[in-house]
Amino acid sequence: MNIRVSSKTSVNRSSELYQTLLEASPRIAAKDFTLWGKEAEAESSIRLNWIDLPSSSRALLPELSRLQEWISKKGLTTFVLAGMGGSSLGPEVLAKTFKKSLILLDSTDPDQIMAATPLDLSNVAVIVGSKSGSTAETASQKAYFTQKFIDAGLDPRDHFVIVTDPDSPFDIESRALEYFVINADPNVGGRFSVLSAFGLVPAAALGIDVSELLNDAHEASQSFLTKESAAIEIACLVLEAKEQNIAFFDSESQVPGLSDWIEQLIAESTGKEGKGFFPIAIESKNASISGPALTVGFAPADVDIVVEAPLGAQFILWEWVTALIAVPLQINPYDQPNVQDAKVRALALLNSWGNKVPRLDPVFETSNIQVFSNSKANSLSGQIDDFLKESPHYIAIMAYLARGIDDRVTQLRSKVAEISGVGTSFGWGPRFLHSTGQYHKGGQQNGAFIQITGENSRDLNIPGKEFSFHTLLMAQALGDGEALGGKKLPLLRFHLKNREAGINELIEAFKS
Repeated sequence: MNIRVSSKTSVNRSSELYQTLLEASPRIAAKDFTLWGKEAEAESSIRLNWIDLPSSSRALLPELSRLQEWISKKGLTTFVLAGMGGSSLGPEVLAKTFKKSLILLDSTDPDQIMAATPLDLSNVAVIVGSKSGSTAETASQKAYFTQKFIDAGLDPRDHFVIVTDPDSPFDIESRALEYFVINADPNVGGRFSVLSAFGLVPAAALGIDVSELLNDAHEASQSFLTKESAAIEIACLVLEAKEQNIAFFDSESQVPGLSDWIEQLIAESTGKEGKGFFPIAIESKNASISGPALTVGFAPADVDIVVEAPLGAQFILWEWVTALIAVPLQINPYDQPNVQDAKVRALALLNSWGNKVPRLDPVFETSNIQVFSNSKANSLSGQIDDFLKESPHYIAIMAYLARGIDDRVTQLRSKVAEISGVGTSFGWGPRFLHSTGQYHKGGQQNGAFIQITGENSRDLNIPGKEFSFHTLLMAQALGDGEALGGKKLPLLRFHLKNREAGINELIEAFKS
């Protein structure tokens, strides 16, 4: 077995919980879709092919070789990945682990999109990953880059690689346009898809050895039906700890970025029906941002659980762990009902706004920041104090800003954690909507939420749409805010009129 697990707590292999998980494992391997309850059956019956991917994805190897030949022939050396959630988080880990250069575009922020657009597009390949092609972010990014290639006098057919489900509207359209298309297994959900075409196409494009990745995953998966299964052991440790927060620490490990991928997998799979676990990616083993939590690391460290394994093994391991955790909880690990709720609300706002974000009246305002909340406090510190009086179990900071540009805003996380004493997550919007966003609204209802939006230095039109990227970004933020409000959850929104100055002012206001 290529997985090594060490923990501070021993697992009782004779316990009722361990026996439940042990009995569930062969049923997972057999794709028994009745494991997670009657209400889950319709979805789980068409989402279990992830189990076979370490073997079945070998059928993609000839296509991936053809892709590499095509990339070489076209002289493509710079790679942009347009995708959301499972279509982007897995490839991001792959690029970090194997030290490859990948421009990840999982945002609708105009500043971030412009920063992700190379000045010379002649050697650029844009990999677009979407099961249906209807994801708002990805469809908009695809339209944007299509126009950019045309404006540069380039043929989009020489620069796009499309990954989608067979016979999806996106598949049919892309093949009609003569794009390079590789199909993924339609019976694999997005967050379980890293070992499918959604993860392997970007990996192959970057020159990563896909066969080795699959070999490691296959070797690991063969051990999951034994009494010494690492998947059963970890699932049992997580369930017995009974900690809502799970802090993942991948610094100094051989799998940088894995925490962000696991964050989506566990949060979106278990965070529903008022249940589940809230994963928090932490930057160091002693980070205060975790709050009371079970701690998991991927290199020897003083944490509750250490899991050492090559990346392919880690991927399939944590997918099994997630599926196992959901069995005693009797929740459906394959749906994401509250993600759809936020999407519907965002679309309704776009339809009502037209092509411009309406003026909204803040409850308080400084020269750099507008504040939207239920508090009547007439200072930033007063607004913050009123928010923290809610005494939540965790706080989520959700920044609809530009990753790579507005990064100083991440300093707020440690400050909020120090002041509040509770676990504090940080998510870039709209990226987190396809990750922890499900847990925020569907999981245990004891969180409080800080939303940060801002004006853009420049806006970008979306070809074929009446609204711009900034308008789409704001609709996504306010749509999610409406969904949180519908759950009666504490929400404080800061809108930055000037991003740099506003971030500085916020950091100063949150000093303990």
